[in-house]
Amino acid sequence: MGNNGRSARVGKDVRTIEDIHTEIERLSEHRAVLWRELGESYDPSTASELKEIDTRLASLWEEQRLRRAQLRFGDRERIIARARAEERLERAA
Repeated sequence: MGNNGRSARVGKDVRTIEDIHTEIERLSEHRAVLWRELGESYDPSTASELKEIDTRLASLWEEQRLRRAQLRFGDRERIIARARAEERLERAA
């Protein structure tokens, strides 16, 4: 049996950097359109949508930074576990 029971789920929730970047581009283009509309005449719903897009973009940039770090340095939990093990070894020495 081994890992076969879990392998089907691994990676399905992880988006690639390209996927994240594509969404950032799409939202950025939509935001530019909304800013032009807002420049022509003020509309509270457009202003509200802009705030939502800005919040989503900030989240996407953070997700992209985390994903890049994970690809470069490895899984966060494994890094923490390894650091704790090294710390225990240093204290024991």
